[in-house]
Amino acid sequence: MHNVTPINQYPKFWAECYGTAPFLPTSRKEMEQLGWDSCDIIIVTGDAYVDHPSFGMAIIGRLLESQGFRVGIIAQPKWDNKDAFMKLGKPNLFFGITAGNMDSMINRYTSDKKLRHDDAYTPNNEGGKRPDRAVLVYSQRCREAFKDTPIVLGGIEASLRRLAHYDYWSDKVRRSVLFDAKGDILLFGNAERALVEVAHRLANGEDVKTMTNIRGTAVNLPAEPEGFKIIDSSRIEKPSQAVFVPQNPYETEEQCESNKADAKEDKPQVITVRPSRHDAKTTAVRLPPFEKLNNDRILYAHASRVMHLETNPYSGRALIQRHGDRELWVNQAPIPLTTEEMDFVFDLPFARVPHPMYGKAKIPAYDMIKTSVNIMRGCFGGCSFCSITEHEGRIIQNRSKESILNELEEIRDKVPGFTGTISDLGGPTANMYRLGCSVPKAEATCRRPSCVFPKICEKLNTDHKHTIDLYREARKVKGVKKVLIASGVRYDLAIESPEYVRELVTHHVGGYLKIAPEHTEKGPLDLMMKPGMGTYDRFKSMFEKYSQEAGKKQYLIPYFISAHPGTEDEDMLNLALWLKKNNFECDQVQNFYPSPMCNATSMYYSETNPLKRVKYKKREDVPVAKGERQRRLHKALLRYHDPKNWKLIREALINMGKKHLIGDKPNCLVPEEDLDAQTPAERRQTGRHGAKRFATKHTKGQFDGDPRTSNNNNRNGKNNRNGKPAGQGQGQGQQQNRNGNAHSEKPTSSGKKNGVRNGYSNGKPSNNSKPSGNKPSANKPSGSGPKRKPKHR
Repeated sequence: MHNVTPINQYPKFWAECYGTAPFLPTSRKEMEQLGWDSCDIIIVTGDAYVDHPSFGMAIIGRLLESQGFRVGIIAQPKWDNKDAFMKLGKPNLFFGITAGNMDSMINRYTSDKKLRHDDAYTPNNEGGKRPDRAVLVYSQRCREAFKDTPIVLGGIEASLRRLAHYDYWSDKVRRSVLFDAKGDILLFGNAERALVEVAHRLANGEDVKTMTNIRGTAVNLPAEPEGFKIIDSSRIEKPSQAVFVPQNPYETEEQCESNKADAKEDKPQVITVRPSRHDAKTTAVRLPPFEKLNNDRILYAHASRVMHLETNPYSGRALIQRHGDRELWVNQAPIPLTTEEMDFVFDLPFARVPHPMYGKAKIPAYDMIKTSVNIMRGCFGGCSFCSITEHEGRIIQNRSKESILNELEEIRDKVPGFTGTISDLGGPTANMYRLGCSVPKAEATCRRPSCVFPKICEKLNTDHKHTIDLYREARKVKGVKKVLIASGVRYDLAIESPEYVRELVTHHVGGYLKIAPEHTEKGPLDLMMKPGMGTYDRFKSMFEKYSQEAGKKQYLIPYFISAHPGTEDEDMLNLALWLKKNNFECDQVQNFYPSPMCNATSMYYSETNPLKRVKYKKREDVPVAKGERQRRLHKALLRYHDPKNWKLIREALINMGKKHLIGDKPNCLVPEEDLDAQTPAERRQTGRHGAKRFATKHTKGQFDGDPRTSNNNNRNGKNNRNGKPAGQGQGQGQQQNRNGNAHSEKPTSSGKKNGVRNGYSNGKPSNNSKPSGNKPSANKPSGSGPKRKPKHR
């Protein structure tokens, strides 16, 4: 369909004669040992250097090495001066700048804008080893070190800031990071295609300023490029114009000027695919300029909506946006990698361990994913709080079964201390492997933001047979004793394949399975683009049935978001009552985190709904919890059982006219004030020999004596026992972009999730219970919280 050169078929650069390095060099001494006098490309990253395919700098570095280039790594440099950026010398081609697998601001600050003191991508979990807005700072230091060397920006931080964007931390709209960082070119998405093309064109002597037409890149231009028809975005969705807006690209217009006369005659009509009015190859959409977005929230919501409509790599158009007297030109999205190309990337010679310079220091993110395997990229779920679609794309990119099984053998042979347990076979979602649109023409023109909301598209293939077959083959690999699934399961898809649910529950659940209803109320769920609780109940019934058939006691761990746009106090109260009714207690919780580019962030900033046509008049307003007190209340309602929250909840209940929910009756949410003075043991009406515990009702038996529980709480790459960043991901949920590529990043995405735990009393393990740690077993939680692989680059 598109004339692109496969990434494994470029002519090799002359330096391939140096062969493959055991580790990409991080010092002059290592370069001398390899016989190098200089580096062709130097990657500067905010993460510790781990030579593993879940870490961005490793995938990008090894990919460039496979093209014949000499690649060096500067990991977590001191940024107070340029010296650390000069230690490998001047690169012959360019500096590649990435903040790492996570956005540096999300890595450093909580959703309440409080400072974190740890960093799972740093040796010994030490915080403060990367600057705020790392892409800007690193670019500035590289420019100081070597003024004329091209600077190529990439990674999750740059990718999601490629346009003018709302910045939660400064509470304003900021310019594209390309302008602020003064980079020469920005690569968005996973970016393997664009990166390889840029490297070879630079190696052939081409000036980076002439590279204005590469898919998956954004560039700074003095004027509109020639040869393109520029359409103003207001013409696409002009509020005052009543135009035919099909719900899908295949719906036809029944009444128009050309068929009014024929309508009187009952002649048969030919139904055809509604074609695009513009050629995506020669047409671009002009978004409102940065200066207008900075002062107009409704216009910002409009721009966000138009941007999301242009993400299809086959029919989406280039975007242009004015910044002062310059033009930001964002090319079309990159063509997804084929299975052969995905295999090529993941079969590169990774050492699969951290660089030796770290000695025995522990890197928590590596410990979490060292025995997990990424089987696919992308997500067609379209959750509004997640940025995966804007970063990795909606079309699923799959590895072959053979490549995945080969990686299992590599883990067995290379990973120190491998015990036979694979911690995950997954991706941004556990069960989208080899799923996608069954009609290629439809896939090439569709602009729906989600393939599964408000209902599963009839053209979506939901057959899980490839995933089932992969699971069965993985269990047969010699030396592999147990294969767990730690990625979040998209349960609305899973119930379409009962055989998959049976296979998953029987063989691949380590005691607990995490899923993400996100909320219980229709209003917030519709704005999140998530299914209703009826779908959750159907999956729960199947889970319980197959767990009982397998003779296992297993439990669902649901995740919820507090203070998401569209959530009112009444919605959070109903969610809290649902949790109490089902005997759930949330451990550590965080509110919605507005990360750049996702739809929910646009809702948060504009207080209107960008999922529908945006209008100045008669628009759909969205209630947003922005004040500190309201956000604290929403978080407190998820932890209704914590005495520290009772005063705030009582005040809210009285103001809401819900005083009947205060008391010691079964239907009450919090007790009267005099109970605040009692000790936890007095409130439980127990002595030193035990405590009454909440018991999950997700199984027919009561969870009353088994203290084993995982601290499954905060999701999206945060370590669940202490709220630290642990995996990857950026998204509110699924946005933990999973592939770990330096130019990808879950992202993810948006706010953090609230995990639910059972068997806990007052936030601590009851009596002699202990978390199971990081040693997974058949009927125990697979570790301290949901395992998340760092996936963003």
